[in-house]
Formats: sequence, C-alpha cells, structure tokens
Amino acid sequence: MKIVLRTEERRLVRRLDGRILPLACLLYLFAYLDRSNLGNARLQGLPQDILNGDPTGVLFDWITSAFYFSYIICQIPATIVSKLVPPHYWLAGAAVGWGLSSTLMSTAFNFGGLFTARVFLGIFEAGFGPGIPLYFSLFYTREEMGLRMAYWFGFAAVSGAFGGLIAFGISMSNVTIAHWRLLLIVEGVPTIILGIISFFSLPNRPEVTHLFNSRERELAIARMNRSASGDVGNVVNKAHIWMAFRDWRIYTGGVIYFGLNCALASISAFLPTIIQTFGNTAAVAQLLTVPPYAVSAVVLTLFSYASDRLQTRGCFMAVASTIGAIGYLLLLTVSSNNHVRYFATFCITSGTYTTIGLIIAWFAHNLGSETKRATGIPMFMAIGQCGSVLGSHIFPETEGPEYTKGFAISCALEFLAAICAIILHFSYRLENKRRNICYGIPDYNVRVDTSEVADKAPDFRYVT
Repeated sequence: MKIVLRTEERRLVRRLDGRILPLACLLYLFAYLDRSNLGNARLQGLPQDILNGDPTGVLFDWITSAFYFSYIICQIPATIVSKLVPPHYWLAGAAVGWGLSSTLMSTAFNFGGLFTARVFLGIFEAGFGPGIPLYFSLFYTREEMGLRMAYWFGFAAVSGAFGGLIAFGISMSNVTIAHWRLLLIVEGVPTIILGIISFFSLPNRPEVTHLFNSRERELAIARMNRSASGDVGNVVNKAHIWMAFRDWRIYTGGVIYFGLNCALASISAFLPTIIQTFGNTAAVAQLLTVPPYAVSAVVLTLFSYASDRLQTRGCFMAVASTIGAIGYLLLLTVSSNNHVRYFATFCITSGTYTTIGLIIAWFAHNLGSETKRATGIPMFMAIGQCGSVLGSHIFPETEGPEYTKGFAISCALEFLAAICAIILHFSYRLENKRRNICYGIPDYNVRVDTSEVADKAPDFRYVT
C-alpha cells in the first residue's frame, strides 16, 4: 500500500512540476529582468537621454530605489489579501500589472516619468514575490520545497545572465529608437503575455482546482496538511497575524534578508558598471555579467538539493553567505588583479542568490499556518528590501572604480547574515529537541492541527 501511495505521490508531484514550475520560473525571470534592467540601461545612455547626464549618479540611485519603496510598503497587505483571492487570478493580475509598468518605462522623458513607472512596478511585484512561496506551500511538502524554491529563485540569477545577453544584442543592433528604450520594451512585453497565460494555466488551491481528479485532490490535500493544517481556504486568521508580528525569528530572518538584499540590489544595478571598471567596454561588460549569474544558478540548485535531503537550511545558508562575503573581501583587498576581482563576482552572486533561495524555503514551512506565512514571509522580505534601498545608494559614480564603501558595507552585512543563520539554526534545533522531550516524537504522516497556535502546536516540528 505504501509503495502504491509513493508512486501516486511521485506522479502527482511530476504533474505539479510540469504545470506550476515553468510558468512560475518564467514569471520570476521577467520580474527580475524588469526590476534590474536599469543597470544595463545605464550603460546604453539612459542618464544622458533623460537625466541630463546625471554626473553624480544620485538621480539614477533614486530611480533604482523607487521600486523598493513601493515594494516594501505593499508586501505585507498584498500577501494577506492574496489569501482571499483565487491564486491564479492574483498572480496573473500582478504579472500583467508589472509588465505594463516596465514597458511604459520606455516612454519616459524625464526623471518624474521614470520614477512613477518604477513605483508602480514595485506595487505590482509586491503581490508576486512573497505570494509565490505561499502558493508553492499549498502544493509541495517541506522535503520538496527547497529545490522548488531553488528552481524558482534560480531564475533571478538566470535573468542576470539572460539580461546581459539581451543588452549585448541590443547594443549591437542598428535601430532608430534609443537602445535603452528598446531594452525596456523587449523585457516588458513578454511579462504581459505570460500573465495572460498564467490566468488560464496556473492551478487554483488544491481543494478547488479543476486540474485534479478526485483521487489526486484527496492526495494533494493530505500532502498540504501533512505537517500543518490550520486556516485553509479563503480566510484570514487575525490571531495568527499578530503572532507573526511577535515572532522574533521572523525579525532575525529580516536581518539576514536585509544584508542579502543590500548585496543583491548592488549586483542587479551595478554589476555591469563594476565589471566595466576592470577596463572593459560597456558592451563587453554586459556580456561578462553572464557567467557569474549562470554559475550562481547551479550553486543554488546544488545547495538546495542537499538542504532538502538533509532537512536543514541554516548551516547551508551560513556557508553560502560567507562565500558572498569573501567575494566582497577580495574586491576590497585585491585592487590590481582583474582576474581575482572577476572571480570575486562569482563568489558574490553564488553566495547571495543561494542564501536568499534557502531562506525563502525555510520560512515557507516554518510558520505553521497559511495566515502566519502570508504575514511572516512578506514581513521578513519587507525588512530585507530596506537593504535593497541601501544597496542602491552605496555605489555612487564619484567613488568608482574602488567603491570601497559599497564593498565594505556589503561584506559586513553578508557576514552578519551568516551569524544570524547559525543563531536561527540552533534555535530551531533546541526547540525541536525540547518538544520531543515534552510531547514525544510525532508521526510525520499524522495531520498536525495548527489552527489555534500555528507553529507553536506541540506536534509541529521546525526545519532547522
């Protein structure tokens, strides 16, 4: 009987992977292209065309930050409200919205127009970024979540490589429209198309979707309730919202995410510029951004696979974040060897992207209920996105090519993230041990009722 059940479950997971992962990954690919394409647009003449040259780089920094202001403010309310709306409606609407915003950036003729478009880009993406981990947790178990999050978030790294190739191709084209405007159009329009496809293709919640037959629905619901079962469906448990706001671990996760996003924002917006300081032309610098992103996608997948198999996240996060910090340390201490400095960019992208993918998977199953996840995930993400605002202001043109301040701040924050990951790891381990002593070791396949106290339920166990 168990063999038959495992076979049915594997078949169901393959079907879910075939339906959910391709669209979710492609949407995230274009989400990151749309939010980070300013780095390449900068090298294609955007400041000269509409920012009066921007000799200090301050105006460009504020346009980069505009996305994060609205993204931070809207994340928590958007994700809580998303529980009241069918997921495929919500995710498709968000995609069409940010696709339009990104495409309309190409029509801007001054600072105000570009700033406004970036604000709306942040509003719509706020409904997507934290919503996907919540959506995945409806279909995937804790043993499957890390690798699926790696596939999904890995496309943020792929977007860096893909964006560099697109930018290089456009820079070589002979067109009448400004290259940076064409870049924004080419990377914005596909998102709108994908959003429309998602409306018809992404499955709704397991208990109501038409994707499943009766047996598949029964199995999918059992999987969803395996480690926790609480406020299922289009409901919001207000008590769990306040529990999330009182959970110190979420704030510690926010500190980790803050450091990582400071580095991520720096990478997204300034990596082409940093590589250009090695003595490359703008076109070659855009092309050389591809390998670091490609390698980081592979490292993220390998770390996440091992994390799923061992059911531990904190140690892998600490190692990955330390790798990122070492990359910044190399940029700070090695100023004359461009080969070493280029190797450092591989360390930074691999360490940063890997740690972010793992922490999203970590909290997707450690918060106990849908409402606490819908509150807690955007909470630590919102705290973390404040790091993105910082990251977009610590690489001013006037400090190039050394960028000592930016590299030093990012290095320190990556080391801080590693320390916080170790703290969370041992905190979860000690709590699991305490519950095992007090309440006994629970049967993994038995439904855990988390409707009252979410992850504080006696039989709930954390991923460490």
